[in-house]
Amino acid sequence: MAFSDNLQFLRSEAGTTQEQLAEQLDVSRQSVSKWESGQSFPEMETLLRLCELYGVSLDILLRGSVEESRVKDTARYDHFMNLFSWCVALSVGGILLTVALMGVLETFGVPEPLCGALFLLAVTAAAVVIISIGIQHDNFCRKYPVIADFYTAEEREAFQRKFVWLVAGSVGAILFAVTLLVLFSDTVEQSADSENLFMSGFMAIIAAAVTAFIYAGIQSDKYNVAKYNRENNPTPTARARKNLIGTICGVLMLLAAAVYVGLGLALDLWRRAWWVFAVAGILCGVVSVALDPHKGED
Repeated sequence: MAFSDNLQFLRSEAGTTQEQLAEQLDVSRQSVSKWESGQSFPEMETLLRLCELYGVSLDILLRGSVEESRVKDTARYDHFMNLFSWCVALSVGGILLTVALMGVLETFGVPEPLCGALFLLAVTAAAVVIISIGIQHDNFCRKYPVIADFYTAEEREAFQRKFVWLVAGSVGAILFAVTLLVLFSDTVEQSADSENLFMSGFMAIIAAAVTAFIYAGIQSDKYNVAKYNRENNPTPTARARKNLIGTICGVLMLLAAAVYVGLGLALDLWRRAWWVFAVAGILCGVVSVALDPHKGED
C-alpha cells in the first residue's frame, strides 16, 4: 500500500474526518486531502507525528500495509476490556449486595453501627477497585490510542445475541423484584424481621440486575473499536466536553454519597436511601447525552 492508502485507512479506522486530522496536526484540511490523493507529501516532522498519533512505525506507514499489520490484538485490548468490565460491574453490584447483607445481619441481631461500618468498608473497597482500574484504563488508552478492529462479524453477532439477553434479563429482574415488593406490601403481614429479609432479597435481585446491565454496557462499548479510537483522539472541543462531563458526574456521585450517609446517620435510612445512587446515575446519563462530546461528528 502507498502512503496515501495507509493514511486513508488509519484515519478511517480512527473514525476521524479530514478536518479533525488536520486540526490534530495543525495543518489545513486541503493538505490532508492532497496527501490522501497522492498529490503531495507531508514533512518528516508531520510523518513522525502521524506515527505517534496512530501507533504505527514509519517504515510500515511509508512502504508497508498498515491494514495487513493490524490483524491481531497485539495490545491485548480484548483481555483488558474484559477485566475492566468485570471490575466496574462487580464493584457497583457489590455495594448494592452489601446493602442486602445489612438487612440479613440486622435480622440476626448484629448491631446497626457494625452494619453501617460494613457498608462503608464495602464502599471503600469498591472505590479502590474502580479508581485503580480507572487509572489502568487511562494508561492503556494513552499507550494504545488507536486499536485495530480485529473483531469478526461472527464475534459481533454472537455478542449481540448475548447482549439482548443481558439487558432484557436485567430489566426483567428489576420488574420482577418490584412486583414482589408490591405483593409483599399488600398481602403479607409484616414484622421487622420479615421486612428486613424481604428487602434484603429485593436488593440482592437489584444488585444482580445492575451488575449484568453495567457489564453488558461496557462490553458493548468494547466491540465499538471505532468509538474507542475516536474518543482517544478527540478534537479540542470534544476533549473539553469530556472533562466537563467527568467533573459534573464526579460531583453528582459525591453528593449522592454524602446524602446517603447523611440520611443513614440522621434518619436511620441505610437500607432505604439507596435510591440516591440511582438518581445520581440517571442524572449522569442525562448529562452525558446532553453534552455528548462527539455530537455532530458522525
